[in-house]
Amino acid sequence: MSDKTAARDEGQDRVFLVVVDDTPEMNVALRFAARRARRTGGRVALLYVTEPADFQHWIAVEDLMERERRMEAEEILQKYSDRIAEWTGAVPVLYVREGRPQDALMQLLDEEPSISILVLGADSGPKGPGPLCSALTGKMIGKLRIPVTIVPGNLSDEQVDALT
Repeated sequence: MSDKTAARDEGQDRVFLVVVDDTPEMNVALRFAARRARRTGGRVALLYVTEPADFQHWIAVEDLMERERRMEAEEILQKYSDRIAEWTGAVPVLYVREGRPQDALMQLLDEEPSISILVLGADSGPKGPGPLCSALTGKMIGKLRIPVTIVPGNLSDEQVDALT
């Protein structure tokens, strides 16, 4: 068996999870995860977290707002799903959750043992790496059961390709 075949067989169960948001660094993490998944024979999973509505006056209006957030999440995930499929040749696993991103992420990791690596993009600006990176590398790090790969958000496509 060749080294490449062995790596692909070993990566068969490897799932790279990316938390989807509207930040530029997420796109870098997405490319990194896709390239690693393709190279190792793994898969990519995408998590999109919607914020719960703080509108409880009329249940019907709240339900409508929830459905609209869900539809928006599905549209966003579909856009990135197409990109992942193009890069890896496989359709990613998609998750939509509601709540605070770090809480939704930790719950998903507890529920899905197939997820084996979390890939995050770090903001390289003066405000720091971002709330999710900060939370997961701070007090929450001891609660993780999988490794976290933090990709600098200022990497070019060429730099990501060279790393993967």
